[in-house]
Amino acid sequence: MPELPDIVVYIEALEKRILGQTLEQVRIASPFLLRTVTPPLVNAEGQRVREVRRLGKRICIGLENGVWLVVHLMIAGRLHWKKPGAKVSPPRGLAAFDFRTGTLLWTEAGSKKRASLHVVAGDEGLARLDPGGLEVLTATLDEFTNALTSSNHTLKRSLTDPRLLSGIGNAYSDEILWEARLSPLALTQKLKPEEIARLFEATRGSLTNWTARLREETGDAFPERVTAFREGMAVHGRYKQPCPRCQSTIRRIRYAANETNYCPTCQTGGRLLADRALSRLLREDWPKTPEELEMLTRDKP
Repeated sequence: MPELPDIVVYIEALEKRILGQTLEQVRIASPFLLRTVTPPLVNAEGQRVREVRRLGKRICIGLENGVWLVVHLMIAGRLHWKKPGAKVSPPRGLAAFDFRTGTLLWTEAGSKKRASLHVVAGDEGLARLDPGGLEVLTATLDEFTNALTSSNHTLKRSLTDPRLLSGIGNAYSDEILWEARLSPLALTQKLKPEEIARLFEATRGSLTNWTARLREETGDAFPERVTAFREGMAVHGRYKQPCPRCQSTIRRIRYAANETNYCPTCQTGGRLLADRALSRLLREDWPKTPEELEMLTRDKP
């Protein structure tokens, strides 16, 4: 699933191409994609793009009449910049956003149809889709500590909870925990202050560094190689490969649709984490599907 670094690079590429441009037409090819009926999608057509914004792992396209198009790529959704009038080819093709200068094509691999498009009115409508997670790159250590310890979950669960922290998913949480030398199963309310400080710096450093790397890799092109498994990652997607820091074999734990990669030497004191231990800890509070996790919202008064 595209996470904060990927979404930032997507947004920067979109700003260069569609900011100030008129959205001439939206073509929806998949009946599963559009999740709202009010305001109608036709209200977006013929409107200029005034802003492109990130909301967690969502891409929000703001139009001059106050309508927002909220794009959630989920696991397999991807965006592509094509020539004007590019064809939408089901089953992978979901939608096309037509501009005079080109077409933003939205595809999704696989058959689960998890990607979603919401059309909302104004900042109030946008706020209703905001899970409320803390933006770590602009937060203080105290704010991070308060968010992290507001409930007692495993670190893996808390890092990826959109109500607690914004824009972090399965891939970068693995990298963050490896950088911080912390177990994915450590409980947040049992962390020492120095461990939280280390995690804070690792989170900021990992997200910043990966954003810079992806930005450099993309250059002036449109990001076409968006993936959760990237060359240069320390542990994510590197099961049974050597840890780049200590050369120990990278291990994994799995639960439902989730997988965590970690280094037992760097992160768990040499102890292997069994799948059954993860299941026991998370059986009651870990969402069973990626959709459940992404749809979590903070209770609002």
